[in-house]
Amino acid sequence: MSFGGGFGGGGQIQTGVGGGGGFGAASALNNQQQQGQQTQTQSNPNNDYLVQSSPQDGITSLKWSPQANFLVATGWDNKVLCYDVQPSGQALPKAAMEAHEAPVMCSVWSPDGSAVFSGGCDNQAKKWDLGSNQTTQVAQHDAPIRHMAWIPQHNILCTGSWDKTLKYWDTRQPNPVSVAQLPERCYALDVSNNLLVCGTAERHILVYNMQNPTQPYKQLYSPLKYQIRCLAAFPDQSGYLVGSIEGRVAVQHVEDNMKAANFTFKCHREQNDIYAVNAIAFHPTFGTFVTAGADGNYNFWDKDSKQRLKAMSKISCPISCGEFNRDGTIYAYAASYEWSKGGDNQMSNQPNNIYLHPVNETEVKPRQKSPSGLSGRR
Repeated sequence: MSFGGGFGGGGQIQTGVGGGGGFGAASALNNQQQQGQQTQTQSNPNNDYLVQSSPQDGITSLKWSPQANFLVATGWDNKVLCYDVQPSGQALPKAAMEAHEAPVMCSVWSPDGSAVFSGGCDNQAKKWDLGSNQTTQVAQHDAPIRHMAWIPQHNILCTGSWDKTLKYWDTRQPNPVSVAQLPERCYALDVSNNLLVCGTAERHILVYNMQNPTQPYKQLYSPLKYQIRCLAAFPDQSGYLVGSIEGRVAVQHVEDNMKAANFTFKCHREQNDIYAVNAIAFHPTFGTFVTAGADGNYNFWDKDSKQRLKAMSKISCPISCGEFNRDGTIYAYAASYEWSKGGDNQMSNQPNNIYLHPVNETEVKPRQKSPSGLSGRR
């Protein structure tokens, strides 16, 4: 198959990142007041900014607008919430959409920031127009929609479902533009320009070129031995990261001539305890990345120098999801029990909170390659 030049080129956003003075610099007192109001059962050792009026049940996705510091959160309470994040660090509840009839599992913004798409356990995807506050159904599956992504070069919405399909939608039409059959249920999904990577149950990974979105460019098994939990496509489209329930991340390249650069490393482990890697996100400027896990940690990494850039202090609750804002100055993450240890676990009584971390350049800027590499490299 002709690949039209391959997955290489020009995916990074060059916008710059703030150091210690931008986001939140004028709001230390306000943040202390917020932390004082926080439920005592959940710690915040990194002193990140607490978002008020967080979802009332498990938080499933956090997505930033590509145009402004608006943050959307979805959860098991069937709601989609939108916050206006101020330079002071305060997040003001902007609006709420309650059109779903079941838990909401995923969300994505339109490129112009005017609308939010959400999908969930009612098997539907909805479009929420923020200007008119109107909600319309734009997609339908035979099982819950677990993940979604916007494909800007084709102006279409991609939805990945437990009905073992990827569907591509022109959201102005009632039927999908095309459908890709999956070998199993969609568990993870990410897009970077022409590269779409989907991870399913039973450890299948499917790599798609968006020039031919229904036929996988490659289909393979995850290099990790346990269930896929999350994926993140490289900004330059040359590969992807895979996170598993076994506290391990794989760095994978699409093309066979880069196989020698593939490796895996251990993370989100504490002595003999092993935790799931729940979220991975690339920094939009530097191409480094962050992992967040069920152990309550989020850590910054550099895959090229094979080292951890910064280990943050552990919070007392799993982190279920997280994402950088459009210029990489804020990392939003959700402290939310994800039911990995069942309903009787003490974590099930913890509050569901969203935190905003002001990103310092030293935490995410690449460094020279370490001779020892990432801890646990194999």
